[in-house]
Amino acid sequence: MSDVKRNILITGATGQVGSAVIRALKRDEDDDTINLIAAGRSQEKAAALGVTWRKLDYDDSSTIGPALQDIDSVFMVTDYTVGMLRQSKAFINAAKRAGVRHIVHLGAPGDDDTNVDHWGWHQFVERYIEWSGFSFTHLRPEIFMQNLLGYGGAKPIKDGVIRHYVGDAKICWVDIDDIAAVAAECLRDTSRHGGQTYRLGYDAKTYHEVATILSSATQQQFRYEARPAAEFLEKVLAAGADYAYMQCAHNNYHNYATGKIPGADYTFDNFETITGRKPARWEDFAARHKAEFHY
Repeated sequence: MSDVKRNILITGATGQVGSAVIRALKRDEDDDTINLIAAGRSQEKAAALGVTWRKLDYDDSSTIGPALQDIDSVFMVTDYTVGMLRQSKAFINAAKRAGVRHIVHLGAPGDDDTNVDHWGWHQFVERYIEWSGFSFTHLRPEIFMQNLLGYGGAKPIKDGVIRHYVGDAKICWVDIDDIAAVAAECLRDTSRHGGQTYRLGYDAKTYHEVATILSSATQQQFRYEARPAAEFLEKVLAAGADYAYMQCAHNNYHNYATGKIPGADYTFDNFETITGRKPARWEDFAARHKAEFHY
């Protein structure tokens, strides 16, 4: 075994997915081949992660090069705004100059022929990673189960009523901890997972079905109330969200509700092969988080 550790940089380290990836990698306490480095804007927020921290602000180009110094592999997450295109290009260029070898990129759902605007933006980032000559793994997660615990600082459930904008559509879901488990495996074994695109989604449910599962898990009554997508857009823009990205999200919700997202309920069978265990389903997630769902 080599005495030289591989430095792995986790961007978005204080976010939901980035912090989960760090936790997943830290579970291998006997793995002396990797050195974890958290990257983000706030050292104070990163302190609880228990790993080395480097400042990385995608909107401050002077921080990108130093954050990537001596890094072998990167878990790459960018902001959910149209600025992700500019941010990603600058970051990938800097990673090339720094000699980074492998990038695990967190993208969005959809196949290569997706008609969803912002999912396509993530695929442009994937292609730029490939064009730049990196070893890569592309992750395309479906809808996060954790979104029902809170999203963008807002609670989607109030007094047992789930309000969302996709009508009665059956959509595919994934637990963020399962995304992190896949990402960790891809970062540990870049040879095995290099050149792969993994779609991550393992349980297809409508919001009505999710409400029934939450009712059973918590012994409290939950129900789903479908709301118009226009209401979503009005709220997020009033809160100062990025117009371009949220307009895409609005269109996406509308298309879910009207059945215009091909394969919205597709699920995938790659998780056990990658991680050696079964993925979480909604019943598992609800049981694990029932205290957080109580009202």
